[in-house]
Amino acid sequence: MKFFSALSSARRIRASRRHEAGFTLMELLIVISIMLILMLIAIPNFSGMKMQANETSAIQSLRAIYQAQIQYQTNYPANGFAANLVALGGSSSAGAPSPTQAQVLQADLTSGQKSGYTFSIINPTKVTVNNQDQYTGYEAVAVPQAVGKTGHRGFCIDQQGEIKADPAGGTNCTQNLQ
Repeated sequence: MKFFSALSSARRIRASRRHEAGFTLMELLIVISIMLILMLIAIPNFSGMKMQANETSAIQSLRAIYQAQIQYQTNYPANGFAANLVALGGSSSAGAPSPTQAQVLQADLTSGQKSGYTFSIINPTKVTVNNQDQYTGYEAVAVPQAVGKTGHRGFCIDQQGEIKADPAGGTNCTQNLQ
């Protein structure tokens, strides 16, 4: 009898070890539920961080456009400022820089699309000097491609280098940035 009793004890020990080695279905469901709750909390925060990063990128890109405009005006004083982003760009493989392809701005900005924003130069101020058009002012703008999804605010910079924001996401920039 002792033999059968020892055998049955060994089976019970093995059976209890099998149950201890894995998770129950209930434990797995609880862990999955906790993970889903954490994801629901984190995803909106991630979207906000992405929009903030896009806005920061847009501001830095406008500063790059401003610097490119200064360099353009220095290189081509008879033309003044560039009237569009394409004139600031260009590839060195296309030949020497020219007023239509000054090669002073990176290609990702001259395309007009970057980090969820659309960039353009609007309202160039043109005067004619000695039968040559010269641009004495401009406004570069950055607007979100989808307001509320890729960014909340629009941004503007002019030939003075002052960046302003439009809280509605357009080009009516009235708020100074710190």
